[in-house]
Amino acid sequence: MPKGFDQLDPAGKVRDVGRYIREQRRQAELSVRNLAKLAGVSNPYLSQIERGLRQPSARILKDIAKALRISAETLYVRAGILDEEAEDTDLVAAILRDPHLSERQKQVLIDVYASFRTGAEPRPAGDGQAGPSPAPTGEASPPAAAGSAPQAAGADKPAPARPRRGRS
Repeated sequence: MPKGFDQLDPAGKVRDVGRYIREQRRQAELSVRNLAKLAGVSNPYLSQIERGLRQPSARILKDIAKALRISAETLYVRAGILDEEAEDTDLVAAILRDPHLSERQKQVLIDVYASFRTGAEPRPAGDGQAGPSPAPTGEASPPAAAGSAPQAAGADKPAPARPRRGRS
């Protein structure tokens, strides 16, 4: 759609945000009643928003986004409150916006990302050290590659000589 065309059809934006909220609600496996309760709005009002009959305020969109665990900025763009260029580029917000991920997948990705952010400092490329970065303190080392036998402590030392059993 050409830039500025949506200003000629504000009802199109209202329908678009309503459809998007409905899609996100279904992906989150929430009923209209449950989402309305989480967002602090009435069932009929949420239903009217989803059908494109009501234009929600920015505050209501924020409450709905919070209940759906998606970015409020995404809803603001869909509703025409923000320009697409102003959309947040934060990774967590992008994960929360992704309509192809389940709520569980979103949470796992966010948890993994957060654990990486609080883990060991990344080594600059080309620092002359070979191999992976050491595991942060308190974390286990990565598992051995498939097919490689684990080495026992002191495996690089020769085995002690066994006494010969002879005839006495």
